[in-house]
Amino acid sequence: MAIEIKAPTFPESVADGTVATWHKKPGEAVKRDELLVDIETDKVVLEVVAPVDGVLAEVLKNEGDTVLSEEVIARVEEGAAAAAPAAQPAASSAPAAAPAAGGEEDPILAPAARKIAEENGIDPATLVGTGKGGRITKEDAVAAVEAKKSGAAAPAAKPAAAAAPVVTAAGDRTEKRVPMTRLRAKVAERLVEAQSSMAMLTTFNEVNMKPIMDLRSKYKDMFEKKHNGVRLGFMSFFVKAATEALKRQPGVNASIDGNDIVYHGYQDIGVAVSSDRGLVVPVLRNAEFMSLAEVEGTIADFGKKAKAGKLTMEDMQGGTFTISNGGVFGSLLSTPIVNPPQTAILGMHKIQERPMAVNGQVVILPMMYLALSYDHRLIDGKEAVTFLVTMKDLLEDPARLLLDI
Repeated sequence: MAIEIKAPTFPESVADGTVATWHKKPGEAVKRDELLVDIETDKVVLEVVAPVDGVLAEVLKNEGDTVLSEEVIARVEEGAAAAAPAAQPAASSAPAAAPAAGGEEDPILAPAARKIAEENGIDPATLVGTGKGGRITKEDAVAAVEAKKSGAAAPAAKPAAAAAPVVTAAGDRTEKRVPMTRLRAKVAERLVEAQSSMAMLTTFNEVNMKPIMDLRSKYKDMFEKKHNGVRLGFMSFFVKAATEALKRQPGVNASIDGNDIVYHGYQDIGVAVSSDRGLVVPVLRNAEFMSLAEVEGTIADFGKKAKAGKLTMEDMQGGTFTISNGGVFGSLLSTPIVNPPQTAILGMHKIQERPMAVNGQVVILPMMYLALSYDHRLIDGKEAVTFLVTMKDLLEDPARLLLDI
């Protein structure tokens, strides 16, 4: 019995998706809950698994195709036996059965890559896969076509030794064109929209990180043992300071909906995380009630999920305020862009030792610039500066976070 495989149900905010990678080919056996295909949306990559044991009978949407919510993308024949390549006589289809690498060429060759290779007279066996698990992707085939047109030698297929760096002739000017991911395209669209629709302004302050660094140095080992391996970082202090500052300046935690201002009685803090697919912003729900350990543990989980492409829609929906830490990449100062419909974003930066005047003396202190970008239509300069000064006071005297003063 043929069972239809449908795209997931997309939220209202997501119009459609794109078939990113098929992990099975028509005729291959599948097991219940085995991954069939990845579908990329504007926010996350969704995985579609097999509902039953059987065979992937038909693929209706190829890699790169656009799919709608719950659209049929393939069919699985329940209980059917896979067409086993091993059952074919050795004498038949000799060219197709030729791979010496245990027949691993076909299972990792994406349909789109095969089509491009055949259309351009390229032997698929010469392609080298850069995808997950050595999968040969559409981009790999395109790169091979471009190499062929430019006269460059195609990379050797599956060398026995570790892959050596590709050596090009002196003076070669190579280019590689790849489609922008839906996530990166959506981020670009939203950033341009934010700059064109908001009266965006950025204000700065600086914070002496020595008190927090001393506190962290003193208690980090004890903290890690107490909380089952969760490490004490700087982000948890900033999140807790931000929740307190947002309570005191509720306009910074608000959003604009048409002609209305929506004041949120909770602090859902988005934490910007860099991934291979682009910038993603998972959300700490009710961060005002989270402990330092809960904040650190949740952020660590978000980082792991982002690297593995496992963040869900629920992880990233909502958010009333965002914190972005460019300091992990060495940024000393920047002007972050607000993530609509939020009206403010805090930018953290690199901790830099600088000479500072303290009680008439020059002292070397670890300083960090803080940047608050905000929508001037809702937040005035007084609120923005007061918010940053509150952050500075709480971070430079972290005991105030515990004493709620």
